[in-house]
Amino acid sequence: VQLQASGGGLVQAGGSLRLSCVASGRTFGDHAMGWFRQAPGKEREFVAAIRWISDSPYYGDSAKGRFTIARDNAKNTVYLHMNSLKPEDTAIYYCAVHTGVGRLQDSSEYAYWGQGTQVTVSS
Repeated sequence: VQLQASGGGLVQAGGSLRLSCVASGRTFGDHAMGWFRQAPGKEREFVAAIRWISDSPYYGDSAKGRFTIARDNAKNTVYLHMNSLKPEDTAIYYCAVHTGVGRLQDSSEYAYWGQGTQVTVSS
């Protein structure tokens, strides 16, 4: 299984970015794909998740109202559209596959992780 995240970069506060995560190596049924982020010195934080088949997005508190998660099944790709970015959104963003049976917000329920993409929001 390989997860390739991309789309990070440097953006000014109030700007937007779109992250992409391409999955390859196997099919995932209706497992969820999640986005997490980790800022320096902080715990890894759940951002959003979406299942491959059923249309059920889930958002962490920091993402609600500003971020949108979407998927393109034909491309095995999950996107994270981020709007109204703030300096506190600065972090490495990781995509991962939820393979457990526990909460989508729990990073320990994800077995496969991408390499991360850096998002930096300047004030």
